[in-house]
Amino acid sequence: MTLTFDIKPTTNPTSDQERAARLANPGFGRVFTDHMAVVQYSQDKGWHSARVESRANFPLDPAAAVLHYAQEIFEGLKAYKRDDGGVNLFRPDANAKRFWNSAERMAMAQLPPEVFIEAVERLVQIDRAWIPGGEGSLYLRPFMIASEVFLGVKPSAEYIFAVIASPVGSYFKGGPAPVSIWVSENYTRAAVGGTGGVKCGGNYAASLKAQAEAITHGCDQVVFLDAIERRYVEELGGMNVFFVFDDGSLSTPPLGTILPGITRDSLIALARDAGREVREEAYAIDQWRADAKSGKLKEAFACGTAAVISPIGKVCSASGDVLINGGDAGPVAMGLRKQLVDIQYGRSADPHNWIRDVK
Repeated sequence: MTLTFDIKPTTNPTSDQERAARLANPGFGRVFTDHMAVVQYSQDKGWHSARVESRANFPLDPAAAVLHYAQEIFEGLKAYKRDDGGVNLFRPDANAKRFWNSAERMAMAQLPPEVFIEAVERLVQIDRAWIPGGEGSLYLRPFMIASEVFLGVKPSAEYIFAVIASPVGSYFKGGPAPVSIWVSENYTRAAVGGTGGVKCGGNYAASLKAQAEAITHGCDQVVFLDAIERRYVEELGGMNVFFVFDDGSLSTPPLGTILPGITRDSLIALARDAGREVREEAYAIDQWRADAKSGKLKEAFACGTAAVISPIGKVCSASGDVLINGGDAGPVAMGLRKQLVDIQYGRSADPHNWIRDVK
């Protein structure tokens, strides 16, 4: 399916001087570009009215379905400025596929992947001046909401798909610092048959109470255990997790109740390229503690689009705290991070054809 996007540049663009001031220290998710891409859906018209226009508020009726029944999904990916001035997207096809799968699970209209990718590219093209240099990037947030006006529990007949963009700086100042994580024993994130493998807002809303608990215990992040036995490590509030062992192998929790992270998938491929064994298997929290204490576990790290890799330095719980690798970042995590970031910015070869050049 193809749609022709109507390009409507803003009549009030941000000045070069103001944009430069905002890009000097954009933080994460606080500064936004001038435009957004929008496509609408209705049962009688299908996908239609594709356009790129000035970023603005949506006119939403108070009875819009998303406000009452939480039919909503989103994605996150980045555009990177190469040293030659070109722009790279990293695996947008994988984001488009995951978006399609999320829509299916949430009983929403499924956006054709080619329309998803074109919407992202069109927005990057018109707002490419907003992409920071150095280790910065343009964070892209495609999302879809149910917009039909009704009060009744059923799938919506109307949807709005949109893409907005936010310039972001390096996630870490001075390099990735090891994080401390709190083991949630009171809350779970997902169960078999639920929406744990879907990128929908409800999953993240359900994690916030546990994340707040982690912060009260002086930790940076929360890690969830499985909902049935409360033993097996699943993922952090918004990141997948890996373990590195003394034989050089890696393991990561299996898919099913966790998000199929694109960074996760990429790191599995890169580690296997290097000859490392990577297992997707259940790993109990008690085993994590025991392996850390015995030295069998050498490193642990979280991964996701925003931070790429966050080394885990300490695991905290009501049962006590355990240091990982003496609380320091490990060489495997940092080596994988550099390898992936160099591919994203076009500084090294792309053996898996993950990069899409934005013309």
